Amino acid sequence: MTRDIRRSIFGGLGRAWRAGALIALATAGTAQAQEGAQARHPAAPPEQWAQYVADVPKTIIELQPFRTSQSAALDSGGAVELINLNPNINAWFLLRVGGQDYHLENPDPEGRTVTLGAGPALAVSGKQCIPWAGDNPELARARATGLPFAPICGGGLFLLNKASGTRSTLEGVTDFLRDHVWAGEQIVRIVRDTLYKDSFIETGKVTNGAPGATAPDGPAPARIAAAHASSRIAPSGLGLALGNTDKGNLSQGAWYPVVGLPGVFASAIQPRAISEEVLKGPGTANWLDGVESGAVDFFVAFDLSRYGMGFALGTDHPRLDWSPRPPWNVRVKGLPGPDGIASSAPLMRSGMVSPAEVGRTVAAFAAGFKRSHGAFKYGDLREAYKGRHYGFIEDGVIFSKLWPDLSTLYMLDDGQIGMKTWTVKDNALLPRLRWARQNGVALIEGGIPGPRVTQWGPGNWSGSANADLRTLRAGACLQSKSGRRYLVYAYFSAATPSAMARTFQAYGCDYAMLLDMNAPELTYLALYVPRGGEMRVEHLITAMSANDKTTGRGDLIPRFIGFPDSRDLFYIYRKAD
Repeated sequence: MTRDIRRSIFGGLGRAWRAGALIALATAGTAQAQEGAQARHPAAPPEQWAQYVADVPKTIIELQPFRTSQSAALDSGGAVELINLNPNINAWFLLRVGGQDYHLENPDPEGRTVTLGAGPALAVSGKQCIPWAGDNPELARARATGLPFAPICGGGLFLLNKASGTRSTLEGVTDFLRDHVWAGEQIVRIVRDTLYKDSFIETGKVTNGAPGATAPDGPAPARIAAAHASSRIAPSGLGLALGNTDKGNLSQGAWYPVVGLPGVFASAIQPRAISEEVLKGPGTANWLDGVESGAVDFFVAFDLSRYGMGFALGTDHPRLDWSPRPPWNVRVKGLPGPDGIASSAPLMRSGMVSPAEVGRTVAAFAAGFKRSHGAFKYGDLREAYKGRHYGFIEDGVIFSKLWPDLSTLYMLDDGQIGMKTWTVKDNALLPRLRWARQNGVALIEGGIPGPRVTQWGPGNWSGSANADLRTLRAGACLQSKSGRRYLVYAYFSAATPSAMARTFQAYGCDYAMLLDMNAPELTYLALYVPRGGEMRVEHLITAMSANDKTTGRGDLIPRFIGFPDSRDLFYIYRKAD
């Protein structure tokens, strides 16, 4: 659904936030990881690396092997300490003063330095700031606001406050059942597999007409069977305004420009239209059933020469404790979670785009599985690394270690975006990771279906216990064409992993992975489009608009932008000129 956002609301959010009114790695191979890290960045101090790898209860601060610390005595007694949680990224800090911990964000990590200077005082790119001083200290005032991001030091830094993330009624009920009701997970599964089975399927109206020309500066179109070369879809649920269409009809597999966002494209397809040479190989996948073959799938692509990508954890999910899936024999007794922690305190999780990024953000979408589903219950991957809980890193801070054999979407300190199956050798990238999110195993690897696409348990694809895998699913892939790279988000209205893999393969994806599944709020994507002097929110699927909020005057406040959310998210932003 397309919704107007008055300039005073959407544009004002970015200005107000800036002004302050609103707002893994495997323990194996650690020596190898250290060697790779030393080639580009200073090595972690040995005692901090030992804390990182030790299978003992710890704090999230002890989980940061590259942290540095400065401290100084206060005239009034006591001390002040500033911890840079990852100097290579230079984004998040922990300030300890007066027995209190304060989580600080540097909104310009590439251009702004934050140190503890003489006085003592914070030195923000040389400008002194003493936010703990006085009868009514700035830190106390900023914390009292309760805002997720409260500016201090003249707006040079943000104090991150504890936020309560919004969640839908559906999510609230399922969380309660899973956490507090005996056999709650089984109850959720029964409801999902009966009441919600195929309830979000998109079919659209299929007609014949002249094949539409795909956008020349967009990704490569899907490979379509000759019998479907002239078939077009008039999707009923699509909420994006697209250019160059024929009265809203989309040629299957072709890319169309999103009006108002150069370098952003959309496409639609029914898997039955995919070329036989793709459906029959190369690579192994199950044959598509009649329902998923006719279900319409939607894609949105972002030209990575124009756009960058960010990641933020939800206020609640994914959690840091143990998933109930791995058996007890692979767990370490006495650990509150697989990484030795069960809480991120004293670090805060915002569940939204930082105000420093709002002004250039063009899209946001739901990220990955909750912790409860983010580990292996069956197969060989559960037997090592404590069941291989999916890892995640935000702003250079490790919340959960990255494990080998898992699909990983990440960004390095130089802005390079990658997607790959993680290996022990990749641990050398640890000090350079701005963010990372793991989510299961590969759908596409090297251009063909991953080796576990057809394996329900070993692939951890979720779905019902009898391996009925068809449901609403979201995924992402990287595609290359003529030297350009595209990040592609995909919404499959009713699909098995095999259908996802073959469809991504038809679009020529180099690598693809699962995101989340089962409901529109878990597969949410919205674009923020300037049009007619205003910003408009355009949802990929109109049903997704139910996850936004409105003010008493009817003004729209978009999810992930205007308020904290309980779930983690990816966002797409314009690169600097």
